[in-house]
Amino acid sequence: MDGTKIKPNASGSSRQETQNPCLHDITPYGVMSVMDQLTDVLTAISHPTRRAIIAQLANGPARFLDIAKPHDTALNAVTKHLKMLERAGLIDRRKQGREVLISFRGEPLRDVVGWLHEYERFWNQRLAQFEQYFREAKKKQHKEKK
Repeated sequence: MDGTKIKPNASGSSRQETQNPCLHDITPYGVMSVMDQLTDVLTAISHPTRRAIIAQLANGPARFLDIAKPHDTALNAVTKHLKMLERAGLIDRRKQGREVLISFRGEPLRDVVGWLHEYERFWNQRLAQFEQYFREAKKKQHKEKK
């Protein structure tokens, strides 16, 4: 395994001890709560229609029909997309008079950026090793020619 240890706590759920602070709580069903949020956000942004809705809402709040208008899909489908975005915490709904305005919330994307940043460090390290390997091979090849 990866060296992580899982210990039950007083409430019956388990706590995972790991170097990554994002992966710390495990529910009694074995699902990491922090990862659930990350999964919800990644799932929400995985669909092109939801990404288009996010791009639209990044310009400012909009009413449901204004959001649905540019998409060639049933209103029911737009509702489902909005529910997925809401579950991920990427949108807020607020009532203003008789209308409900839907707004974009970018904060959940920070979790995605943080998660990706861990892998960016990994790949930067690997690429540096790769680059070093070729520098040494080039030096060796240059010495052999002399």
